[in-house]
Amino acid sequence: MNIILLGPPGAGKGTQAARLEQERHMVQLSTGDMLRAAVAAKTQVGLQAKAVMDAGDLVSDEIVNGILSDRLDQDDVKRGFILDGYPRTAAQAEALEALLAGKGMELDHVIGLDVDEDALVDRITGRYSCASCGAGYHDRYKQPSNQGICDVCGSTEFKRRPDDNEQTVRNRLAEYHAKTAPILPFYEAKGLVSWVDGMAPIEKVEASIEAILDRA
Repeated sequence: MNIILLGPPGAGKGTQAARLEQERHMVQLSTGDMLRAAVAAKTQVGLQAKAVMDAGDLVSDEIVNGILSDRLDQDDVKRGFILDGYPRTAAQAEALEALLAGKGMELDHVIGLDVDEDALVDRITGRYSCASCGAGYHDRYKQPSNQGICDVCGSTEFKRRPDDNEQTVRNRLAEYHAKTAPILPFYEAKGLVSWVDGMAPIEKVEASIEAILDRA
């Protein structure tokens, strides 16, 4: 089963991808992770990517497609993959289709996590974590049992991500819509797009995704 998982920052893509990896043994393919791995492995296309990044330039679609092509040739991908963060443009979507066709592969589903953006901003801007063990909390939805003391390790030190502020989150949402909008008509025309309520509890989101994947 090969899918694209769509959703703005904070929608829960990472959580659901991790569950799919655990339950279905699928592999999450993140362009950032693949780039770093290719550079570290000093593959031919990885060296090309490193040269571009060292020069302060953006990695081209051609290089990203080359790195993805190499990754799709690895054995673990045969169990199915989850694409996150790619494709982001209609041109990338067309290139991905050609790449998969050349390998005898295809996409089965494009699953979007539908979210209320004001609620999403509240979800992201209110989150914080234990500076010691990383346990996650929220100003309104999940505070420590004892105020100021981590439930897991007892630490009294907490931290917030510097980019978890409303303006930054709004900008990231706008960027997501600008980059994602062009690929939706491409996949909707192929009947591949399904939407899930991303504001539902994690277990319900997971069940909805599972139901989509189990469809004949």
